Amino acid sequence: MFKHATKFLERAAAILLVLTGIFFSTSAQAAVELMMVEEDGCIWCDRWDAEIGPIYPKTGAGKAAPLRRMDIRQPMPDDIEVARPLRFTPTFVLLIDGVEKGRIEGYPGEDFFWGLIERMLDQNGVVFEDPA
Repeated sequence: MFKHATKFLERAAAILLVLTGIFFSTSAQAAVELMMVEEDGCIWCDRWDAEIGPIYPKTGAGKAAPLRRMDIRQPMPDDIEVARPLRFTPTFVLLIDGVEKGRIEGYPGEDFFWGLIERMLDQNGVVFEDPA
């Protein structure tokens, strides 16, 4: 009788551990954002808006790291920690839980932008659906 009770308790404990792991891995996911630092009159910001802006949220990278815009002349929001001052527009800053993990200063054009963003996400362990 004790043998059956022990097996039952072992199985219940194993199930509880699995469920706990699922709960914590789901609820503890990091907040990932791509912050675009911009300013009025920035021609490279306008070019990014024309070439990338409309499609970015529909891509795997855009879904994994939604865009957050910030005017360079505004004070840094309290929930963001950057590695060094922001001086150029556009600058794209990868934020994970509000902390800078990478940046692209300037807009290198559509062909290079995607590769740089995807490499930055990959280097930081951000899983995103690769466009096929």
